[in-house]
Order: sequence, then structure tokens, then C-alpha cells
Amino acid sequence: MELDIRFTKSILDFYEEMTRSGMSLVYFGDFSQQITKMFTSMAEDMMEINNESKSVQRKMYHAMVEILQNLQKHSEEFEDRNAGRGLFIIGKDEENYYIITCNKIAKEDVDALSLRINKINMATKEELKQMYMDQLKYGSLSSKNTAGLGLIDIARKTGQKYSFHFLPLDKKYSFFILKVQVSLLS
Repeated sequence: MELDIRFTKSILDFYEEMTRSGMSLVYFGDFSQQITKMFTSMAEDMMEINNESKSVQRKMYHAMVEILQNLQKHSEEFEDRNAGRGLFIIGKDEENYYIITCNKIAKEDVDALSLRINKINMATKEELKQMYMDQLKYGSLSSKNTAGLGLIDIARKTGQKYSFHFLPLDKKYSFFILKVQVSLLS
């Protein structure tokens, strides 16, 4: 049985985009603790093969774990209480590794999340440290039992700004796209 020509063309376009953009891992589905372990192991192997510095490996590992836990806990699509749903991409360009995540979030959460990320992006290294300490000391747990430290900690460890965007999906949800970079020059 032959494949549909449109499907084949879509696969070729996707392959070419992955190659051009330096994507090495793309996953769409449920995010559980087992998936997090699998991706961190695959990424560690990939960085070892590429002879990346221990500093780059540590930063990528840390960023991946935090981001995957965010997907697991904060996605609005849950198959069960232990696994969120979304898209996860790892890639590499000439200067950075990058991690892109995409998941549904409630429209009512967009403004607060946007403000939070912008505040993190504008903070200096010292301000990030203070934000982290303040959140540890005074922060309360969210409705999903998280303290909100992940985004601050990733920014502290990577030293990079976030790129992000929200796309409206319907009356209830938006699609949240987040890009985190880890410099190869570290």
C-alpha cells in the first residue's frame, strides 16, 4: 500500500525543517517521570557524543529536568494526574543548545505567566538570586502544589533570557511556547 502523497510531502517538509533548525529530538505526548528520565538520558548521551563541556551538560540537564517537570505539572491536558501533555524539542545551533516546549494553558493564566517570565527576563543575576530566595522564604504553593521556583532557577543556571509566545486556541485555552537556551560558550 502506498503512502498518501500529501502525507509523504509533510514528512519530507518536517524532516527538512528539523535538519535546517538543528532539531535532534522531537516528542509529542504525555510527560511523566519515566519520560523525563528517558529524555535526560538521551540528551546526556547526545552531549557526550558531541564532547560538550561538563558545564554545558550540567546546565542542559538541569534545564531539561525543570522544563519537563513543568510540562508534567502545568499542562492543562492531563491523561491522568501524573502526566501532562505537550510538545518537547531539543536542538542545537552554532552557539546554543535549545529546548522548546509547547503546551495548552488556561487563558486566565496567560497574563500572570507572561508577567512572571518578563520579570525574570529583566532581572539581573543578583535580582534572580534574590527572587529565588524570596520565593523559598515567602512563596506559597500554587494550586498544583508547586512553589514557582523552576523558571527562576533555569534562568539563574543558564544565564539566558526566555523566548516565549502565547497563541489563542479557543475560548478556554492558549498554546504556550517556551524556548530556553544553553550557551555552548559556557
